[in-house]
Amino acid sequence: MCSYIKYIAMASDEMKEIWKIPEPTLRRLPWYLAFVKLMKGKGETFVSSTQIAKEINVDASQVAKDLSFVNISGKTRVGYDINALVDVLEDFLGFTVQHKAFLFGVGSLGAALLHDSGLNQYGLEIVAGFDVRPELAGSRIHGIPVFHIDDFPAKQKEYGATIGIITVPVEKAQEVTEQIIAGGIKALWNFTPFRIRVPEHIVVQNTSMYAHLAVMFNRMNSINH
Repeated sequence: MCSYIKYIAMASDEMKEIWKIPEPTLRRLPWYLAFVKLMKGKGETFVSSTQIAKEINVDASQVAKDLSFVNISGKTRVGYDINALVDVLEDFLGFTVQHKAFLFGVGSLGAALLHDSGLNQYGLEIVAGFDVRPELAGSRIHGIPVFHIDDFPAKQKEYGATIGIITVPVEKAQEVTEQIIAGGIKALWNFTPFRIRVPEHIVVQNTSMYAHLAVMFNRMNSINH
């Protein structure tokens, strides 16, 4: 019993450490991984924080600090072992475990995501799409079945998806969100510009292309003026 309690305490401490990681660091780590995988593909065996920093355009000290969160250390004057760094980063970021996802809203953006087979390499497997249009029900996009939204509860029992990808029209975002949560989805990847409201235990990642466009346009205007 003491060993079990000790294990639970250690697991709890590890979870606390994960939550201490700054979000900017989490956003940069996939950039590092992409670059390091390119180097691995070229046959390189070691990479320094300076090399990563130059490619990603951040300070070398920031790279070293970011990588300190993932429990890997480099060798003096040599750098990080590339194979080990790829494995550690993929595991740390959760890319080594496949997470089943449902996509809601099979419009142009939703259909594009269904075609994106690269998501599987990063641990996200979209197993089905849902839409309100009856003519889409029973179809397949890139081999992925599309169902009517009314079939969601039954399909959730069949597939057991944990992630919901929201690509519905903005006016339907909150309504669909509530329907998804009621069906047992634990995390939401929201591609609409609407900031959906969810219970505290639901994880939400907002990815608004329109917001990113606004930032880009603003920076362009600042430079031009």
